[in-house]
Order: sequence, then structure tokens, then C-alpha cells
Amino acid sequence: MAEVRRKTGKPLQVNPHKLSQPMGATLAFLGVDRCMPLMHGAQGCASFTKVMFTRHFCEPIALQTTAVTDVTAVLDGGDYSITESIKNIGDKVSPALIGVHTTGLTETKGDDLRGVASKIEAPLVYVNTPDYQGGLESGWTLTVQALIEQLTEPCERTDARKVVLVPHVSMQPIEVEKLREFIEAFGFEVVAVPDLSSSLDNHLGEKQASLSGGGVTVAELEGLADAGAVVTVGASVKPVGATLQKKNPAIRHRHFDHVSGLVGTDELVAWLLETSARDTPPAVVERWRKRLQDAMLDSHFSIGQTRFLLVAEPDHLAAMAASLREVGGKVALAIATVDSPVLGDIEADRVIVGDLEDAEQLRDDYDIIIGNFHTEALAHRVGKRAVMRGFPNYEEIGSALKNDVLYEGGAYFLFDIANAAERMRESEVHHARERIKQQGAAA
Repeated sequence: MAEVRRKTGKPLQVNPHKLSQPMGATLAFLGVDRCMPLMHGAQGCASFTKVMFTRHFCEPIALQTTAVTDVTAVLDGGDYSITESIKNIGDKVSPALIGVHTTGLTETKGDDLRGVASKIEAPLVYVNTPDYQGGLESGWTLTVQALIEQLTEPCERTDARKVVLVPHVSMQPIEVEKLREFIEAFGFEVVAVPDLSSSLDNHLGEKQASLSGGGVTVAELEGLADAGAVVTVGASVKPVGATLQKKNPAIRHRHFDHVSGLVGTDELVAWLLETSARDTPPAVVERWRKRLQDAMLDSHFSIGQTRFLLVAEPDHLAAMAASLREVGGKVALAIATVDSPVLGDIEADRVIVGDLEDAEQLRDDYDIIIGNFHTEALAHRVGKRAVMRGFPNYEEIGSALKNDVLYEGGAYFLFDIANAAERMRESEVHHARERIKQQGAAA
């Protein structure tokens, strides 16, 4: 394992790829059916978030703002802005839930969300998400914990067939759907919290753009505490298991840092077999495991000769690095947005909590970049090939349906990376031949 460099020595991020806590909170609320996220802060904060998710998902994004300025934040303390915004939302769209989350401006002022919420007669959940702390992962996790703490009713009984699934923020809607169906194939009833698989999955349904459509319902959130088990995927959401167990200590908690590649999925299958008392997994699961094994054989020559730069949220880094290492890929450099315990388990030459300037300075260490849209400009500057993964992805259409998890997604991921490696080598050969021709002509 590589030593994690958590401080780069710079007083600021020069070319950041990090996303903020309020963005993570917004995304989590969008996984709740008929929910209106309400960002308590300046209008620009909400506008930027709305544009980013609209471009990534190619879907209308429901999001409102209290439109606080530095002047109004001081003069009215934020209470009036929240109250009026919720009143206007209720009059126009009648949401099942309003998700109030803060930004740096209102957190610096010190607005009392809990106090304001106690005075409002409306279905709402509040969460403090200052953008000067944490990042996309922590904003998502804090919101999931708030949903459970404020909505879930305590319970003393459990249903052994019911499983609460808590995915990390970097899992795309199709990945949440595939994981939910994978667990259901072993005979369980699964409730994903949050559930982007039906709210931002790019399907043409009868949706109302002014509210989130699809996702976990408020009624399902209220009844989570009778589950037999809670499954958390990603180190960032591991605390959610303990949060739900406070509602019912009898709930069993099973955590996975990731469910990518052969080993990660095997661990999930082993637990599902034990919990369901089945002797063998469903036939479709066995079939996809064999396909992944074949994909590993087909791709390991290409991937094993390639050095990779990974740029992502910590949980996403851990998942991608594990899949690449299983087929001999060398992760030369992994750059995380924020610090996380999972970074110490990543098999890489270097692991850095930093920015894209760090990647540019180490350009000779890697051949292919795997990261979000912000790495595209980096790839052009350093003359490398880039494969888009993570938030945001403005370069490609269909990000919501890009599956990298479990046996099935693991095969697709390896094929994508192997094909990129082969195109890189073809390009290198072409340029080498052109240089030889030019040298011959000059002679």
C-alpha cells in the first residue's frame, strides 16, 4: 500500500476537482420521491449546482434557493428567508418533503436550522452542510443520516427479508439499480436510501420537472427500522449503519468498502448466501461471474502494460483501483478530493489528497487518466488519453446508465479501459511512423 500524502504544502487548490458538501446534500435529496431540495444560501450556489447536475444527467433538476445575500443574512438571521421560501414552495408544488441544507454563507452567519425547522408546519428535513468543510461524499452522508434521524420511526421488531441499502455518492443510478436487483435475486426486499435509480435514470416517464420524480418515498423512510439488515457500500456511508441501528439495535449492519471487480463482488455474494441460507447463487449471478473472469483474461494484456492516474472521490478511487489491480493494472497515482480512511487501503504508487496541478507536475508517471470532466483539459495539456468517470461528466451522454459495479459492471469497466489502452498504443505507433517518415524525407 502507498503512503497517503494528505497535505501538499500549498495554501490553496490551484486546479481543483473537488465538489462541495451542499452538492452532495442536493443529490441525496433528489433520491427521495417528490422532494424539493432547498439550498439555504446565495442564489449562485444553487444555480451552479443545478447546472452541474442538469448537464451531467441531461435531466431537469428540482432545486430551490433561499437566495440569501450577505446583507440579508446579517439583517434577518436567515429565519425569514427559509420561512418564505418554504411557504412559496408549498403554494406552488406541494412536495412530500423539503430538504433544507446550508452553504458557507449561512453557516458562517450561524443560522439555527433546527430552531427554524421547529417553527415551520411543513414536511421537511434539515442538515448543516457548510461548503468550507468536507466534500460531495460527506454532504451525501450527512443528509442520509438526517433523513433517518428525523423521519424514521423507532421499532423493536425486524423483518429478516428486508434490507436497507446505502450506496455511496459516486454510484450512478444504474449502479444502484443493479445492486438492488442483485440483492433481491437472493430473496430479499431492498430499500435503497437514497435511491437515484428511478429519479435520475434517464427514462422517459411522466415526470414533473418542479419536483424529484421516483426514489425512496417518505413512507419507506419512516418504516426503515424494521429491516433485518442494513448494507453500506463505501467508507463514507459506513456511519449510516450506526444511525439506523439507533432506531432499532436488532438491525444487523454489513459494510463493504466497494462491490467492484471479482473479489469485491465475491465478498457480497458470500454474505448474501450466508444470510439467505442458500447453497448456491442464482444462475444469472454465476453466469456474470464467468463473464467477468473471461473479461479479466481478455483485458489483462492491455491493462497490465498501462500506468493509470485515478482522480475521484475516495470511495470511487478504492473501487476503480481494486478492479484495475485484479488484472495487473498499475495505479501510478491516485488523487482524492478529501481525506478518508479508505485511502490507506488503495494499492497505488502514490495516493494524494490534492488537485489537478499535482497530476500535471507528475505527468511522466502515468499513461491514461480516469476521472471526471475536469480531467479532460488536463489530458489535452499533458498529451494523455482520458476515460470519463465520476461527477461531473459533461463530455459523454448517458452517464446515469454507466455501470461499473458487481460482476456485470466489472466486465464493462475492464473492456472500456482496455479499449482505451489499445487506442492509446495505436496512436503512439501512428505518431512513431509519422516521425520516421518525416525524418526520412528530411534526409
